[in-house]
Amino acid sequence: MNFTVVNREVCVENIRLIGVSNSSVFLVGDTDTITLSSVFDTPPEALIVGPFVPL
Repeated sequence: MNFTVVNREVCVENIRLIGVSNSSVFLVGDTDTITLSSVFDTPPEALIVGPFVPL
């Protein structure tokens, strides 16, 4: 059996995502590098840094 694979460009015009889970990756086509990032929606004044918890 002879099998030939030709990789060409992938053209995606529009993607609509409705929701994203806590840990998810959405890929279109091949990738060489994946870069991770994190975003918090908590305001800075709500974070408690240190050993003491206010009563």
